[in-house]
Formats: sequence, C-alpha cells, structure tokens
Amino acid sequence: MIERFLPRKWITPDGYVKTVFDVSWEKLRSEGTDTIFIDLDNTLISYKEQDPTDAIRTLFSRLKELRFRVLIVSNNHQPRVRRFADALEVPYLHSAKKPTMLGFARAEKILGGVTRKSVCLIGDQVMTDLIGGKRRGYKVVLVDAIDRDSENWFTKHNRTWEKMVLNRLKRIEPELYERLNLREKR
Repeated sequence: MIERFLPRKWITPDGYVKTVFDVSWEKLRSEGTDTIFIDLDNTLISYKEQDPTDAIRTLFSRLKELRFRVLIVSNNHQPRVRRFADALEVPYLHSAKKPTMLGFARAEKILGGVTRKSVCLIGDQVMTDLIGGKRRGYKVVLVDAIDRDSENWFTKHNRTWEKMVLNRLKRIEPELYERLNLREKR
C-alpha cells in the first residue's frame, strides 16, 4: 500500500548519521550545499529542552564559519522556535507544516535566492523531514531522534509509518540501506 503513495525517490535519504554533530559539514559544502534547513525538536534538542546547549552553539558557530545559510524549520509553535533561534541569532520558520510544500516554499522565501539543489535538510523524521525534503528536491540527511520518550502522540504515530518506509527501502534498495547503515536508525 505504501508503495502507491511514496515513490522511491521520496524515501531515499542522501545520508544518515547518529547526531547533527556527526554530519560532515565540510563535505556538504564541497558538494555545493550552501543552505541548511534544520529541524528543531529531537534533531537539535529534545522536546524537554528549550535552549541551545554549548555544543549546539559551537556547531552553529562552525556553520557560520563555513558560510552556510542556516534556517531552523520546525512544525512547532512560534514561542518555542523563536526562543531557540533567537539565542543562536539565526532565522526560523515555525508551524512549517512539514512535509507539505507550502512550508518549504516559505522557508526558501525567508532566506531568499535559494536554489533547491543547494539545500540540505537535516532532520530526525522520515515522514516529515525526509519525505518533505525529497519531494522539494533537497538533499536530506537523517539523524536519530534525541529522546523518543518525550515525543507527542502524533510523532509516535509517525514512527510506526517510519518503520514501514524504512522496511520498504531495505527491501527495494538493500545495498543503499546497508551503506547508509539505516538499520541503526532509531
């Protein structure tokens, strides 16, 4: 059933790493990526946290040094996203409605001059980040969720669909599945 609604190209990530700290930012830059759209909840911090950690602050300083344009793209509400983004002095998009195209179009407009092929989306969810980003034509790198216990009910529901999508990818692209080490995705 899922095959009818989700083409292979929408469920195939360009990379998978455990955390945002494991992303090869220099490699992305050398491959032509100049814009990073990054999810907030369970990608940068857990739902239980509100403010950037020192490690996140260091990471964002590094992204600025590499001259990435960075935008936090979150489905969460404005007060939470704004507080976090303002602390890092980066722009943000709240209530993004990922995986819809509307949110990503708004994200592109916020930064202006965005070329889809130069965007990499970093996120923890297959159903919102991966599928939405791939539908829009972005490079997508998946990371593990920081704290699954703190997720709300609809995210937990999405995780059920996520397992089905990853199992499909394992079945149709076994070499890619193994090369990206997606069996480790939690």
